[in-house]
Parts: sequence; C-alpha cells; structure tokens
Amino acid sequence: MVIKVFLASSSGSTAIKKKQQDVVGFLEALKLDYTQLDIACNEENRMWMRQNVPEEKKPTNGIPLPPQIFNEESYCGDYDTFFDAKEDNSVYAFLGLPPPPGSKEAAQADKEHIVQNGTHAAENPDDSEVPVEERNGNAHGEKEQVEAADEEEGEGGEAGDEATEGETAGDEPPAAEEGEEEAVEETDEAQAEEVEEEEEQEEEDLQSEEEEELRQLEEEEEAEAQEGEEDDLEETQEEEAE
Repeated sequence: MVIKVFLASSSGSTAIKKKQQDVVGFLEALKLDYTQLDIACNEENRMWMRQNVPEEKKPTNGIPLPPQIFNEESYCGDYDTFFDAKEDNSVYAFLGLPPPPGSKEAAQADKEHIVQNGTHAAENPDDSEVPVEERNGNAHGEKEQVEAADEEEGEGGEAGDEATEGETAGDEPPAAEEGEEEAVEETDEAQAEEVEEEEEQEEEDLQSEEEEELRQLEEEEEAEAQEGEEDDLEETQEEEAE
C-alpha cells in the first residue's frame, strides 16, 4: 500500500506550503512509502483529488485544498485530521497502516484492546481440575494466621501509629517550598495562556491564507474557462468566414 499526498508545488500560500512540508517531513521521518502528486502542474491529478474527496469532507465551496492524503484509492483526510492523528499518536491508524511493534501507537492499541476485552485469561480457566483446598486454601490455617496477626497488631498498634504520625509530619513540605510550587504553577499557567493565544493567532493567519489561495485558484479556473470560450469563438468565426 502506497500513501498518496496531493500537493501544489507552485502554491502562493505560505500556510499551504507549511502544511505540505509538515506532512511530507513526518512521513519521511517514519520512513513510509509515499508518492507526491502535484495538482498545480497536472490537471488529471487535480480532478482526481477533487472527485475522490468525500462530499462530507469538502469545504462549503466544494473545492478541497492541498494537502490531501490517500492510501491507494482510500481517502485518509486533510491536514487538520492528519495533525489531530499526530497529536494523538494514531498516525498509522489514520493512514490505514498497522503500527510497527514497539511503537507508542502499538502499545496504545494493546492497552485499548485489553480494556475492551478484559484482562488476560487466567492460567487455570477450568477450576474444576484444581483441588478445592488449593483453590480456596486451608480455612482453618488461614483463620489461625488472621487471629495471630490481629494480636500482633494490637500489641504494636500504638507504636506504629506514633511512627506513622512522625513520618507524616516529616513529609509535610515547608512553607517556602509551597510558595515556590505555587509560583511555578502560576508561571506554567501564564505560559499556557501565551501558547494558546499564539496558536489562535496562527490559525487565523492560516485561515486567511487559505481563503486567499482558494480565491486565486477560482480566478485561475475562470481565466482558463474564458480562454476556452474565446478559442471556440475564434474557431467559429473562422469557419463562418470560410
């Protein structure tokens, strides 16, 4: 299975170029087989991409922008869904590929499988083959052990409680350390707010650049259509003149 990445080599949008580089660079880092298909210089690639992107995945104007990702003929998604999969460590699932053994995604898939299907089976699933004494233990022996343990706990209970209180008191952090922890938390919150603001601003810039790229593509298509109409008109006039 080969991954197909549809992109525009001569795009004037900085946002689209950045997204394309992000996708291609990540696939190369994973050492996956993929093919780049240019929609700017090849009309067949552009038409194939537009026809095979599902309708529910297309923008409101019906024209999907690069990069668009496919696994052979199967649609994987656009840059936004690719970015979400990368953040969730589920890129292989996004691409329709099995994760390599030992990877984070494979470990996460194993955990999800265990959660869905329960824990591993017991070593002796047929309890009927195991003697009752081995399964349940010796009731009398366990009772004697419990009584002996209760007596020991009663004798040394007070000393254990005092030792536990002393350890708990020693574990309490000084006031100065608590103040430092609060200061660190406030700094982390401020940094998180700054990162969120930067991400929001970057998303707005990307959206503006995408709209500009879409407008340019529409203008190019209109110009091509107009040129075709002019050529047809000239041919008709020449035929009439003859």
